[in-house]
Amino acid sequence: MPATPEVATPLIDAHGRTVSYLRLSVTDRCDLRCSYCMPERMKFLPKKDILSLEELETVAGIFIDLGVRKIRLTGGEPLMRKNIMHLIKALGRRLDGGGLNELSLSTNATQLARFAEPLAEAGVQRVNVSLDSLRPERYAEITRWGKLDAVLHGLEAAKRAGLKIKINCVVLKSFNEDEVDDLLRWCAMEDFDLVFIEVMPMGDLGAQTRFEQFLSLQKLEEKIDADWGLIALPDNTGGPSRYYRVQRLGSRIGFISPLSHRFCALCNRVRLTCTGTLFTCLGQEGNKDLRAPLRSPHDPITATREAIFAALASKPEGHVFLIQKDRVQETNRHMNTTGG
Repeated sequence: MPATPEVATPLIDAHGRTVSYLRLSVTDRCDLRCSYCMPERMKFLPKKDILSLEELETVAGIFIDLGVRKIRLTGGEPLMRKNIMHLIKALGRRLDGGGLNELSLSTNATQLARFAEPLAEAGVQRVNVSLDSLRPERYAEITRWGKLDAVLHGLEAAKRAGLKIKINCVVLKSFNEDEVDDLLRWCAMEDFDLVFIEVMPMGDLGAQTRFEQFLSLQKLEEKIDADWGLIALPDNTGGPSRYYRVQRLGSRIGFISPLSHRFCALCNRVRLTCTGTLFTCLGQEGNKDLRAPLRSPHDPITATREAIFAALASKPEGHVFLIQKDRVQETNRHMNTTGG
């Protein structure tokens, strides 16, 4: 059952940072197999290990009552979760005076054509769409079997539904860096925000190494500035992006560069996996189990709140990501397991 609304108690970590943003993973499953995210033969979690939609609603309500004002649903691919609209509608009712200021969704957009209108009606304001190439063959290669047309149809549906759209592009060395200008022009034409992201060392990929994939965004940013002109913006979306206005296009772009430009001092978020594991840092292994207190027969709301506060007390000051030719420091879990 949903948590009972209370007076918000700010979530403040040991370093004085207020946590107001929850990334809530609803599934580890995905209909793609992006090569920087997971191995092709990914082993997904059994259903018994996954929080129910009712449990996800309850824990989200607890976070809202503790001061979280932004929730982004993630995965895997969140739109693959059966009956996901039940949860989205429930969270949408917490908008407009219910404690929640923003509800958004991370998606690969393959399912967006049929979900865009219901999402907008439920209160979702924005979708962050993972898209690393505008070339069909290259898109199929990076996703291992994805079809670009399905994504483009989903984006068209999202625009019609009035959803704000942000394109997230992971830039990979010697793969899609030659598409940067095409992506800039296309997003400007479509009125999409565009964010370039450095590949993050999360999970073993087998034969391919993170060093082979890694491209520093600092150099890319300098090149875009020289070619297109960048004006720094004061925009703060509560995330790690540094935003700029592209002078020659009039569009807005951002850079998320955890390795070449650490943003930990501004961290305001925590991540809850679909199994109920709370990670207070994307780039460290420390975590707290919320599934057990959520399922406690004795006052699960209080038990879960106490577990959340305990986790915040040990939130680290920063991540430990590192990518060098002879050394890569990574987490043991894949991004789809943690939630984007």
